[in-house]
Order: sequence, then C-alpha cells, then structure tokens
Amino acid sequence: MVEHHLDIATADGAMNSFVVHPDEAGPFPVVLFYMDAPGKREELHDMARRLAAVGYFVVLPNLYYRSTRDFWLKERTEPAMAEMFALMRTLDRQTTETDTAAMLAFVDAQPQADASRVGAVGYCMSGPFVVWAAAAFPERLRCIAAIHGANMATDQSDSPHRVAAGLRCESYFACAEIDKWAPPADIEKLESALQAAAAPHRIEWYPGVEHGFVFPLRAGIYDRPAAERHWERLFGLFDRCLRQRG
Repeated sequence: MVEHHLDIATADGAMNSFVVHPDEAGPFPVVLFYMDAPGKREELHDMARRLAAVGYFVVLPNLYYRSTRDFWLKERTEPAMAEMFALMRTLDRQTTETDTAAMLAFVDAQPQADASRVGAVGYCMSGPFVVWAAAAFPERLRCIAAIHGANMATDQSDSPHRVAAGLRCESYFACAEIDKWAPPADIEKLESALQAAAAPHRIEWYPGVEHGFVFPLRAGIYDRPAAERHWERLFGLFDRCLRQRG
C-alpha cells in the first residue's frame, strides 16, 4: 500500500492527515475516516490500512488540528481526559462541514481517488459527524457508518436524530449494549427519525459489549468477535454503495 502523512488545506488551517490506498492502478473509491475522541494515532492508522487493503482510498484527518497537531490519549489520567474533553468541545456541525468540504476538495484532486464514489465512517464522538457530513453533502456521500456513536440524540437543533430524517444515503449504526454515551432511549429517537427518511438504514445492537469495543488496544473493552462483525458490516456497506461507478 501507499501511505502519506500530509496536510489538507481547510478554511481554518492545515489539517494534518493520514492517507492510504492500494499501490496498484486506481482510481479507488474513497472512505473518509472520522476519528474518535482519543485522537489520530497508530491504532486508527492500522484500521485505515485495513480499509485500504480491500481497495479504498482512505483519508484519516486529525480533527483537532485547530488546537494541536499531535494530541492522542496515551493514558486515561484525569488531566489527559480533561484535555480530551476540552478538545472535543471545539468540534461541532460547522467544523465538521468545513473539514468535510476540505477532504472532498482534496480527493477531487487526487488521481488515485475516485471522488464520485465517497463513503464515510465515524467512531464514538464522530458518529454525529458522519450524519452532519451526509446532510451537508448529499450529492457527494453515498453511504455512512457510525460505530458506537456518542450523543446521537441531544436537545440541540442539529442533533443527529433530527438531522437524520433528511438523509438520502444509506446509513449503518452499530450500537453497543453497554454504552452510557448512547443509551437505548437515544437510539430509539434516532431510529424513529431514520424511519421517516427515504434512504435505507440499519441500526444493529451488539449485545454484551461496551462503548469502544472495536479498538484492539482498548484493554478490557475490545471484543474481537464483535469488532470483526463491525468490519464485515463496513465492508458490506462500502461494497454495495461504492463499488459501482456512476
């Protein structure tokens, strides 16, 4: 595979990003990979590589670039967690739209990327981000996946469960049974909104697992069978929605 660490120009500055794609002739369908709260790190690079290995051009940006180029949560100490949550609060629907526009402009200019076939996946804090991205760029995103997405139903006007009613692309939501960031009542609101949408969607509960179950380095939480099921679902979604040209 071919890997690059590069900056993507946005309206708010240089967004340092990891880009990976197969080394054979392209162009390849695009997957925009929105990080979780602990930040862009090698664990996520490996996940991006897994997507690239089956034929995708993957863009994984550091969404905290407005504040820092190199934060990632190395230890779950109180000060480190406080810093992470402060960084999380700097991101919202507007920053998501800005960053998505920049990523789309970037892939438009890459010969190895087929920018007519774009999907997105978000983890944890980025569950809402992929919903916002799909709503902002309905003509660009063919599908989205939110994996143990947090804060999917809030009191805000741009809550994902309110925005989801207008989605046009296929969507998939993987929900952990044990997840204080996405309790069943919130997911019920999301499901009701999705049912009002014209686009296909699926909410799938993963029994017995906790928030963050897909991450191999999340000690005591990683669940290999559930994580592998999430990969099967992602590959299936992207295969259905991104393999066909036009």
